[in-house]
Amino acid sequence: MRSRFQGSTNRPLRKEVKWRFPLGHRSLAWLGAAALVVAPASVLAQAPSGAGAKPSIAATRAPASKAWTAPLTADGHPDLQGTWSNASLTPFERPKELAGKEFFTEQEAAEYARRLIDQSNRDRRGATPEEDVNGAYNEAFFDRGTKVASNLRTSIVVDPADGRVPPLTPEGREAAAARAVAQRRRPEGPEDFALPVRCIMWPTAGPPMVPGGYNNNYQIVQTRDYVAIDIEMIHDVRIIPLDGRPHMSSVIGQWMGDSVGHWEGDTLVVDTTNFTDKTHFRGSDRNLHVVERFTRTGADTLRYRFTIDDPTAFTKPWTGEIAMSRATGPIYEYACHEGNYSLASMLAGARAEEKAEAGEKPRKSSK
Repeated sequence: MRSRFQGSTNRPLRKEVKWRFPLGHRSLAWLGAAALVVAPASVLAQAPSGAGAKPSIAATRAPASKAWTAPLTADGHPDLQGTWSNASLTPFERPKELAGKEFFTEQEAAEYARRLIDQSNRDRRGATPEEDVNGAYNEAFFDRGTKVASNLRTSIVVDPADGRVPPLTPEGREAAAARAVAQRRRPEGPEDFALPVRCIMWPTAGPPMVPGGYNNNYQIVQTRDYVAIDIEMIHDVRIIPLDGRPHMSSVIGQWMGDSVGHWEGDTLVVDTTNFTDKTHFRGSDRNLHVVERFTRTGADTLRYRFTIDDPTAFTKPWTGEIAMSRATGPIYEYACHEGNYSLASMLAGARAEEKAEAGEKPRKSSK
């Protein structure tokens, strides 16, 4: 379908979903962290909101940055190379408690971060055995960041102006409901497990590249003809040509889509189409079109802006912005399941449950 772009985009899990995110798997820990980072309403309710007071200019506008000139590569374009992190405590969508407030003040940002870190502390054990097991990963396993992003925004989503992802279309809601039903079914084979459980794709890998509970680092390598992005989460690498080639045939779909790039002044623009119907970024489908914009804003800062357009999934396009910061390398390989041994165990457990429901007695192991 033709894109609307013009030109070149812990709560413990219920028993019925345990097969998609088995206990002890890092995806479960990520979901819990994401729930706290993306929509921490209870934390925000305590944070200063400035209610009843006229906001100052500092509270409604990002701090001005000093003039800075990006270093150039041999071919004359800004040098984006290095390892960058998008870890931050900035909510993905603007909480309702901060409606109409685009930016934190520095004081508000510090107080918000303090409360969120305290609220999301995973070193505290659960009140029940189930909560304790579901929250087994402690703080050592997380790298959510320790503060709000340097742009002081109250949400990663910047358009629409309310900082919220637009609603799904009727078709998008129907597809999401069907996926939810499928996730509650007992798995017949490995294909029935979610992509993160199978170590194929992670929601934060991109495009778009958004922060998660950990592994928020990206290494950029740049030449005249290509830009490569090494993604820490499940060690994917995006290779983006800059030679003006068109997208591949629309009949070919890829996990991370087909990316092509070009320069617009000092900004690298990456246009990605050709997604599959198995990756669903916040409800997207195979018609997802992502446009990313990478701009150096300082010696240790990179502005990453992305626009999502998917006319069959979302009621209108929407945009997010992340202030990435330089990180010390190197990026080490993330081996995920180290062979996915857990898949065999989960499938064996599913077959054992079927036998139990059929009244068959489990066989005793021979020694």
